[in-house]
Amino acid sequence: MTTLSLLAGLALGPVVGLVATLAMDVVMARLPEGTTAPKVAAGVLTDTPVDDAPERLATWVHYVAGGGSGLLFVGLVAATGSLLGLGSLATVAVAGVAQLALMVGFFALVPLPRASGLPRQRLGPIRRDWAVSAATYVVVAAAIVAVATGV
Repeated sequence: MTTLSLLAGLALGPVVGLVATLAMDVVMARLPEGTTAPKVAAGVLTDTPVDDAPERLATWVHYVAGGGSGLLFVGLVAATGSLLGLGSLATVAVAGVAQLALMVGFFALVPLPRASGLPRQRLGPIRRDWAVSAATYVVVAAAIVAVATGV
C-alpha cells in the first residue's frame, strides 16, 4: 500500500468524496426515504420542516458533506495504517467500518433528532435508508482509495 503524502491526501479526499456521493445518489433515489437525509440537514440549518426545506441548500449541503467525508475517510485510512500497522486491505476495511459508524451515528444523533415536521413513524425508515446510502458511500470510497494506494 502506497502511503499518501499530506498534499496527495488533501487532493484525493474531496475527489473520493464526490465520486462516492455520486454513487450514493443512485442508491438514495431508489429508497423510499433515501432523499430525505439532505432535506433533514437543510431543514435543521434553516429551522424549517423537513418537507419544506430548500432543495438547493439540501443539495449543496449533501455534496459539501460528501467531499468533507472523503477527506475524513482518507485521513482515517492514513491513521489506521500508521497506528495499527495492518495490511493494506485490512487498513481500508477498518477505516471503512469506522467511517460508516461515524456517518450513521452522526446523522442519527445530531441532525435527525433536531429535524422538525417528521412523524415518529418515518424516523426508522429514514435511519435505515441513510445507513444503506452511507454503506454505498463507504464501499465506493474504500474501492477508490484501495486502487489509488495500490492495494
